[in-house]
Amino acid sequence: MQAALSGEGDEEVTVPVNTRGAILRSAPGKWEVTDLVADDPRQGELQVKLAASGLCHSDDHIATGDMQVGHYPFLGGHEGSGVVTAVGPGTPGFKEGDHVVFSFLPGCGRCRYCANGQQYICDSGANLLIGSRWDDAESFRFQTSDGTPVGQMCGLGTFAEVTTVDVRSTVKIPDDIPLDVACLTGCGVGTGWGTAVQAGEVKAGDTVIVMGIGGIGINAVQGAAHAGASHVIAVDPIAFKREKAQEVGATHAFESIEEAADFARSVTNGQGADKALITVGVLKGEHVAQAFEAIGKGGRVVITGLGDLTDVGIPINPSMMALFTKEIRGALFGDQNPSADILKMLRLYQEGKLKLDELITNRYKLDDVNQGYEDMKAGKNIRGVIIYDD
Repeated sequence: MQAALSGEGDEEVTVPVNTRGAILRSAPGKWEVTDLVADDPRQGELQVKLAASGLCHSDDHIATGDMQVGHYPFLGGHEGSGVVTAVGPGTPGFKEGDHVVFSFLPGCGRCRYCANGQQYICDSGANLLIGSRWDDAESFRFQTSDGTPVGQMCGLGTFAEVTTVDVRSTVKIPDDIPLDVACLTGCGVGTGWGTAVQAGEVKAGDTVIVMGIGGIGINAVQGAAHAGASHVIAVDPIAFKREKAQEVGATHAFESIEEAADFARSVTNGQGADKALITVGVLKGEHVAQAFEAIGKGGRVVITGLGDLTDVGIPINPSMMALFTKEIRGALFGDQNPSADILKMLRLYQEGKLKLDELITNRYKLDDVNQGYEDMKAGKNIRGVIIYDD
């Protein structure tokens, strides 16, 4: 995929890689699969041949315009795995042939937040939606065949056959873990699992409501069940998703939050759920209000879903937060630290304590990326995954 030539002064001259990827030229818009050129890796960077990429709802938020990016064209995809094909000069810790999972949140290991165990809000993530190199908002790793710079979703761009990324966004994994399922831990699995286990602090005996059973919600269900919740109540209007939730640990499933809240009160002496985890595909203020009403005294609402970033307002009575000591908080990647927790999740998978294979509903070719998102919106997928040819 890459050629190295000898130039004057014995300098190595490398030839950037031609590849294909799915980009947006504007939003709202559809993904367009086109020819791209990926830079060779610089110091601190890797080039990776993709094995698989999850079709996460966050990329659809970019396509619909709910989330605005800072540069077009924009290469999609942020949940991926693959094999390292080139390592930038002076970049220790990786070699060609390593299997890796991408973290959609980089971790520098040095900023205040990383040092405080909060890698999920590392300062390096400031350019996530510009798609540039982390330290230079004007420097891009991709271009179109006519030389136009291309941004990468979360600095990754996993909707491409080959990508060039920063090591801060890369986790090396054991070679014996299937790459098609490993990719899921880079976003959906980690976000959902952490929403329950870390951000939600679900405890043994808790009653937990999970609102929205997609690629994140299904893993919030798994996390709540693993933490020992007595009641794990899945909420989704689609019967298929409710059934899948019960297959991975939900004790009950309802079509509406009203039904779920009534059930939670029926098993808690009228109090309500201990935790309500909001993992809906398109977040609205009313979802937060519904979750707030569904929890009891001392309960916690955790918001993980995303929606239109221009929406403002949550229709709740703020006095009830004080009077009933209720809590509403947000979570990014479920408060998990990707460098450590991606490997922990994969170990749980190897031990049979975390289900990954069962999460992949349909597999697609890169050219079918738009069909994958149509299927997601139609409720046909828990997680669709793009599989790249060997």
